[in-house]
Amino acid sequence: MAGSEQRVVAVIMVGGPTKGTRFRPLSLNVPKPLFPIAGQPMVHHPISACSRIPHLAQIYLIGFYEEREFALYVSSISHELRIPVRVSPIFRYLREDKPHGSAGGLYSFRDYIMEDSPSHIVLLNCDVCSSFPLPDMLEAHKKYGGMGTLLVNKVSAESANQFGELVADPETNELLHYTEKPETFVSDLINCGVYIFTPDILSAIEDVLKQKKDRANLRRVSSIEALHSATKALPPDFVRLDQDILSPRAGKKELYTYQTLDFWEQIKTPGMSLRCSGLYLSQFRHTSPHLLASGDGKRTATIVGDVYIHPSAKVHPTSKIGPNVSISANARVGAGARLINCIILDDVEIMENAVVIHSIVGWKSSIGKWSRVQGEGDHNAKLGITILGEAVDVEDEVVVVNSIVLPNKTLNVSVQEEIIL
Repeated sequence: MAGSEQRVVAVIMVGGPTKGTRFRPLSLNVPKPLFPIAGQPMVHHPISACSRIPHLAQIYLIGFYEEREFALYVSSISHELRIPVRVSPIFRYLREDKPHGSAGGLYSFRDYIMEDSPSHIVLLNCDVCSSFPLPDMLEAHKKYGGMGTLLVNKVSAESANQFGELVADPETNELLHYTEKPETFVSDLINCGVYIFTPDILSAIEDVLKQKKDRANLRRVSSIEALHSATKALPPDFVRLDQDILSPRAGKKELYTYQTLDFWEQIKTPGMSLRCSGLYLSQFRHTSPHLLASGDGKRTATIVGDVYIHPSAKVHPTSKIGPNVSISANARVGAGARLINCIILDDVEIMENAVVIHSIVGWKSSIGKWSRVQGEGDHNAKLGITILGEAVDVEDEVVVVNSIVLPNKTLNVSVQEEIIL
């Protein structure tokens, strides 16, 4: 067993049902962290990355979904993971009673997190799509000698204000300044939502909680002012990692940065889940080539580019699949069908000569013969891809373009740029 000074604990923040509303209608059926991307639940990708960290002791998911919503997945992944620190790997879902903020949630489960006396805590947001260079980042963090290290990335100046912008010393990589989603441009270097901390982070959070409590005790306001502030103020045990920890401690030789030159995205919308599915499928070429399908159109379907097909799916040999396609369990793809840049979920049926491009087809949906379901492929636009919710039936010879269709609908006429409730 590795010495306690080498142990690492990973914590993945998964949010809860009040979050991820932009992910509808797909999150109506499954918690956003469990939505399949490149054939695996969204949260599976950061979990797999964490499992490659040397001396990993435990992985925790923290969120405020009901435990039953994660029970089956937690059981499945616990058997799949092989963490060398323990004979049987430890994997737990910790449910918050209410939202405590990105730092407050970490602190509320500090006794669990520290029970193995880890030397480092890896903290990730679930809806981050990345190659997750965690082992290299951990080594850099040890060399820096600070309390924490942030994964950072360069983006265009136009999009930077959608994220936490920061300034780092170009020689030492020390975090000098941090501001969350500023109104004016600060830097094209942004926070990626992936961190490595020493256990000192828990003391830093405790300091913030004490300061909030002291301010609350000292505040003397009139009853009208108190009522007004109560409607705007955050709960006293709500601590944000960015505003409450990173911003005030920047420039104090406590925090450092590690820049990734590989892919990074946030998965906030269904459109971005489709883009990230393609990124992960491309990564599989290097990390998990056994997950990618192959075929030449003779005995199996013609496969173009990176494609994942679940072993239980049935795909006709005359169909053509790819690039960037993920086909889930028990799906059926008929003769002559053409699939490009799409996610096909469980129990979907795509009939003969149907075409699906830049789309997500929901569970138990069906697409009729010679029908066409297509988006324009703009992953950031509201109607940039087509999304069919659960149990949507597109009848024969119907065209659906740049539309969102909520569950349990039947389409017998063509639609374009519509949201069908």
